[in-house]
Amino acid sequence: MRIEEIMTTDIETCMPESTLQEVASMMREINVGAIPICEKGRLVGIVTDRDIVVRGLAEQLPSDTAIAEILSEEVITGTTELSAEQAAELMTTHKIRRLPIVENDRIIGIVSWCDLATTPDSITPYEEETNE
Repeated sequence: MRIEEIMTTDIETCMPESTLQEVASMMREINVGAIPICEKGRLVGIVTDRDIVVRGLAEQLPSDTAIAEILSEEVITGTTELSAEQAAELMTTHKIRRLPIVENDRIIGIVSWCDLATTPDSITPYEEETNE
């Protein structure tokens, strides 16, 4: 199955100058755990709910701190050429739960483990052990 068939294309993004509070509120509002950060349409990073807690709150950063202060700049990305299996392998190798899909440095979709798990012939990050 091609990644295009399962990726989410309705993606909300924020800018690097968005605040921790704005990004956290957006995550709550749209019920997601990660927000891609884009500048002039180009993907420049990603922020997860864990980043906000560990890099923001735990470091006692003010809620009006720019999200650029805590975002992950080294983002592992995929392209529409990937199959679902290749995306799962990439995510497993890099120990990530979300894979932005890009074309010309612009985000066009995102795939999460949940997307992969709810497809026909689901792919999961872990093989289940059987006690037979």
